[in-house]
Amino acid sequence: MNADLDAYLSHLRSERQVSAHTLDAYHRDLLKVRALCEKYGIADWNDLDVRSLRSFVARLHQDGLSSRSLARLLSAVRGLYQYLIREGRCRHDPANGLAAPKGARRLPRALDADRAQQLLDGGVEDDFIARRDQAMLELFYSSGLRLSELVGLDLDGLDLSAGLVRVRGKGNKTRELPVGSKAREAMEEWLPLRAAANPGDGAVFISRQGRRLTPRAVQLRVREAGVRELGQHLHPHMLRHSFASHMLESSQDLRAVQELLGHADISTTQIYTHLDFQHLASVYDQAHPRAKRRGADE
Repeated sequence: MNADLDAYLSHLRSERQVSAHTLDAYHRDLLKVRALCEKYGIADWNDLDVRSLRSFVARLHQDGLSSRSLARLLSAVRGLYQYLIREGRCRHDPANGLAAPKGARRLPRALDADRAQQLLDGGVEDDFIARRDQAMLELFYSSGLRLSELVGLDLDGLDLSAGLVRVRGKGNKTRELPVGSKAREAMEEWLPLRAAANPGDGAVFISRQGRRLTPRAVQLRVREAGVRELGQHLHPHMLRHSFASHMLESSQDLRAVQELLGHADISTTQIYTHLDFQHLASVYDQAHPRAKRRGADE
């Protein structure tokens, strides 16, 4: 089993050229499966069947492994068996058709409207970093961008006179999004500073050295803004969640929010209806004379 596993990992590294992060995750997942095989006397990948693998997944789930982690583990097992079948070393894939147990779906964290305003209305110094960071924060919240979309944004994707930004999202799909007046103002303050930095390409958001910002650099700047303005941890996706929940609270138009977020399936967007209900329930509790719930004065 060890030789087959080593050969597969070498294949991922040299031929598939997967990232170091993915390679490490698959390696750890497959080591878990191999350890369980050894524990139950399975000495060859060919001898692992669907029933045994299902039992392993159930055991790992009981031990606290999340549904998301189990789904990744099964993906790693499928990849291994596809490789072994192609190489003639195995005859079947025990993970075929096997799904990870569904876990409780976590609601995304979002800022309320007042906290979002507090974040964005803080004083902005008139320098390169401050103007750039303000433009990034405003654009995240104004248009609901993903981190990858903001980092990949080029000048030809901006039309500030029309109040539009064009981004390339998941599945290489392009969509146009509105840019609010505050975000336009922040971008107009930033772009002349960007031009003066002699950027190396068309990237909208760059470092002082003129290089396109990395996702990690943006995450760090957003986190710093959260600590400075709100005294809390903040990440780019929280601004996207805030955009979505605030849009849904105001419009009640789930389809429109789906389009703005670039979700292929509306079921992905429907999680924000839970956030919206939380907002409505909070308003109800505060406003309705007979809404006092058990434990309110405990």
